[in-house]
Amino acid sequence: MQQLSLIDAGASLVDHPVARIEYWPRICDDATADAWFDALRTQVPWRADRRMMYEREVAVPRLLAHYALDGEGVPAAIHAARQAIAGIVAARFTSVGLNFYRDGDDSVAMHHDRFGELVPGEPVALVSLGAARWMTIAPQAPPRTTRRIELQPGSLLVMNYASQLHYLHGIPKTKARVGPRISLAFRVCPA
Repeated sequence: MQQLSLIDAGASLVDHPVARIEYWPRICDDATADAWFDALRTQVPWRADRRMMYEREVAVPRLLAHYALDGEGVPAAIHAARQAIAGIVAARFTSVGLNFYRDGDDSVAMHHDRFGELVPGEPVALVSLGAARWMTIAPQAPPRTTRRIELQPGSLLVMNYASQLHYLHGIPKTKARVGPRISLAFRVCPA
């Protein structure tokens, strides 16, 4: 497994002819990232979900929220984060999904984003706030070289549409003591 912690801003994390996953370690200063995290932690109506897995209903191991970006009640921190990435990602994002990882027991399994929630050709932009957490990235076809990147607070990870076809990504559970983390996944959703 290859671990990536210090990489160039905007460098591609995968070696693929069409799939790109790029990382920017800082899109804002620490104080701004902390302020966004604190605001979202308290202002967002977080919900605990359940879903079917292996023929039984289980708790989703993190809290969730979602906003249509042109809707009412979107916290100012979300609009500020969207503005901060506008100079890096030229997409006209229409929604944001939020994940609140309370501690190392919260996670998301390896997956690609749901294609029904994406517009072909449009990227997914992931802003990380709070504690740093490792993301695992693995190709869906051999050779299955797994990579891990430590997502820093105030960082941006951008996955182009083709990356969803060829790679899986996830945030694994950890026994290490980690603080809470919030991710904002900006998407262009089908009309």
